[in-house]
Amino acid sequence: MLDTETTGISIQQGNRVLEIGAVEVVDRELTGSTYQQYINPERESEPGALEVHGITTKFLSDKPVFSRIVDDFIRYVKGAELIIHNAPFDVGFINNEFRLCGHDVKIQDICTITDSLDYARNKHPGARNSLDALCKRYGVVNEHRTLHGALLDSQILAEVYLMMTGGQTKLDLDANNNSDSATGLSLDLDNLPPLKIIKANTHELEQHQKWLSKLSDDGKKPFIYHSEN
Repeated sequence: MLDTETTGISIQQGNRVLEIGAVEVVDRELTGSTYQQYINPERESEPGALEVHGITTKFLSDKPVFSRIVDDFIRYVKGAELIIHNAPFDVGFINNEFRLCGHDVKIQDICTITDSLDYARNKHPGARNSLDALCKRYGVVNEHRTLHGALLDSQILAEVYLMMTGGQTKLDLDANNNSDSATGLSLDLDNLPPLKIIKANTHELEQHQKWLSKLSDDGKKPFIYHSEN
């Protein structure tokens, strides 16, 4: 899962990448491996962009330029499937940075790109599908996200995307979340044995109806549930 922050929304107006963040997901679980890099964009952020991410020129003044971190970035993402919300925006900016530092490569040449915004629009046509809207729809907590940040947004995207593409698939019953714990137990909800259905017999149904009759206040109130079978 990958996200970027930029000095503005238009490449044509000279805007640049100032932060890249990514989190690794394997087999639908966060591995704990992350990538975060602040970058000196060698220009000021536009006022609107600064309001969104809050990353100042002063903070970025001692950070490396993109050409100094490009090789490490390529090593981290090469061969991966990149899940990006509104992928054309981030892909365009990353490819522009490659071009500016003389790298004859495009991110889609070394990675598979999946646009989670396209997926959300197909799944929820006509609805709002911003990351904030999806957090609300899927119950992902993001109150701590007062400003955008590439690493934070990629972590939130991971939670949203996993919920959006199938929900929780594994239940970890280890309270300490320690994979080495001897008491840890994991249930794979996708591979549970089929449930055996046992129907009530005649006597059990009669007792059920008697109990419902008591709940109905001597027949003066309607049953909450009534079965003829």
